[in-house]
Amino acid sequence: MLTGLAVADFRDRIRRPAYLVVLAAAVALGYVAVPSSDAKWMIMQVGDHRGIYNSAYVGMVTALAAGLWLTLGGFYIVRNSIERDRSTRVGQLLAATPLRTPAYMAGKFLSNLLLLASMLGVLAVTALVMQLARGESTDLDLVALWQPFALIALPLVALTAACALLFESLPVLRTGVGNILWFCIWLVVSTAGQGPGLPLDGIGVNSVVKSMYTDMVAQHVDVTGAFSLGLTYLDKPLGLFTWHGFTPTAGYVLGRVTLLLIAALVALLPTLWFGRFDPSRSRRHRPAVQQVQDAADGTVQPVFVDEVGADAATRPTVGSVLRTRPEPGAVTLRLWAGEIRILLQGVRWWWWLGAAFLMICGLTAPAIHGITRVMLPLSWIWPVLIWSRLGTQRHEHGVEGMLAAYPAVRRRVLAEWAAGLTITVVAGIGPLIRLIAAGDWLALAGWTGGALFIPSLAMALGTLSRTHRLFQAVYVPLWYSVANGLPIFDFMGALRDSSELAKVQPPMTVMVAAALMAVVFAATVLRRFSRD
Repeated sequence: MLTGLAVADFRDRIRRPAYLVVLAAAVALGYVAVPSSDAKWMIMQVGDHRGIYNSAYVGMVTALAAGLWLTLGGFYIVRNSIERDRSTRVGQLLAATPLRTPAYMAGKFLSNLLLLASMLGVLAVTALVMQLARGESTDLDLVALWQPFALIALPLVALTAACALLFESLPVLRTGVGNILWFCIWLVVSTAGQGPGLPLDGIGVNSVVKSMYTDMVAQHVDVTGAFSLGLTYLDKPLGLFTWHGFTPTAGYVLGRVTLLLIAALVALLPTLWFGRFDPSRSRRHRPAVQQVQDAADGTVQPVFVDEVGADAATRPTVGSVLRTRPEPGAVTLRLWAGEIRILLQGVRWWWWLGAAFLMICGLTAPAIHGITRVMLPLSWIWPVLIWSRLGTQRHEHGVEGMLAAYPAVRRRVLAEWAAGLTITVVAGIGPLIRLIAAGDWLALAGWTGGALFIPSLAMALGTLSRTHRLFQAVYVPLWYSVANGLPIFDFMGALRDSSELAKVQPPMTVMVAAALMAVVFAATVLRRFSRD
């Protein structure tokens, strides 16, 4: 039964269109991990050098990139397993079966692991293709090429699959707050986990670095530079050295196996409190009002339930329908105002307090450089949970079929996008006023591009994936790259003083925003025609 549950859940996931997007992202990651010799970026380097693209180096750099990035993006991909059973009421059927909670959790963990492992499989094949495509070494060693995926990437994605299950089982962490918290955890682990002397060798990279330094010393290559793992912008091409591969010790292998066992224990930990949808283990003396939790920001709203279990609050009565009259005029404005109310529904008081504090700081910052470099990025990370609702709420709240009958699809989509744009403008109004007062037109162009890009990205990702998690998974690292000083992805013009592309980035950002909205319109129209 355990294997059947895991396989059935995995098959259900891979039938979804979003899975093709996931596999395409895996192929793109493999391409980025092995760039051409004249590329301006690099994933892994030792000082001012990188290894020749032989099987050992290509396999290691691709596996490390997979372990680094799939632990971030993979978390958001697999962390809807329990919630899907809850929303589809499959969990109620499972509660009536003899399936035990440990077996249920183990099945969900295996399903998560199968999904992430399928991405690793695509990356392993991509590594083979990239070695042949780059042409620096055509001697294939499949053991050296694919060994890092099993020893390094697989334990890391297993821990990710287990932590996603753990977060889903806890009321607070299964909301958008958990998504942001996981990014912070990932940031600490991915950086601190590369250091020497860590238990189980951290994320497994320290022994690899020692092996590379040994080969570099033997080849009389300068080893004064530090090891870097992560997307790095290059000012000049790197030097080359030949790395002959890494032979793991028995202790190293034992440490990786231990990580797999820890992942299994973390996945089974929620059995101590998870009720497996069993009403007898729910809160006693529950009133006739259920609490429905918004997956985007954790807000809780009462929904009255009638005697047959249907949501009475969502069931319109005949009298209410007859009393509803269409209001003429200003349809677009009323749609826009309604979409803003939907986006801001349930936002807590502390969010408004934080937004007001950031606005005041943006207005009173002493230097223009500090406004664009510090205050603007801070202002445009605060509403991330609100933006993530764009394009998703119709599907997540089950009203997509009803709204499909609305004839003006473009007007509805534009109203939702305009609502997201309004939130973006309000969040960044403090830096905007200061930039206008200073007459910094290049910074204003960057601000305008960012204001158009953010809601467009949220609409596109939400429309395609029908879940708020994808935007959170994409935007937070994208924002962090800007906050960390990587100018190639500077969509808000925060790094214009240190970027050679400062003048072309605003129009390019606007063009990307327009392309994203074109995708939104196309996807919306195609889905409507498919229903007809």
